[in-house]
Amino acid sequence: MGRWQEIDHTADLALHIWADDLPDLFITTARGTFALVADLAQVRPERAVAVTLDALDAEMLLVDWLNELLYQNEVNGLVFTEFSFESLSPTHLQATVYGGPAPERLGYVKAATFHNLVVQQTPQGYETEIVLDT
Repeated sequence: MGRWQEIDHTADLALHIWADDLPDLFITTARGTFALVADLAQVRPERAVAVTLDALDAEMLLVDWLNELLYQNEVNGLVFTEFSFESLSPTHLQATVYGGPAPERLGYVKAATFHNLVVQQTPQGYETEIVLDT
């Protein structure tokens, strides 16, 4: 199971992500992002949303993934806590995400950025750092 750590960044928020595999990387990055927005333990995943995305590479797909989830948060007030991938490659994903409203908002994330973003496969799995615009 993946893990994340908030790291210092001059202007925005940033997360360092470690994951076992590509699905774990996408799930952990989403959870880390939404942990900045709300207490995930307080969110009941009562609504399902289908997400299908295509991109040129894993970095673009990861940013598109987070920005789609953040869009759903902005428009529908959903904080996502559970994720199921029907298919996932470095250039395509099809998933169902589950979320609900947060009883209390802890912060606000506007968007994921491409700033110094590199998705790396390592002997231990996958690793990345992502900067989030607040």
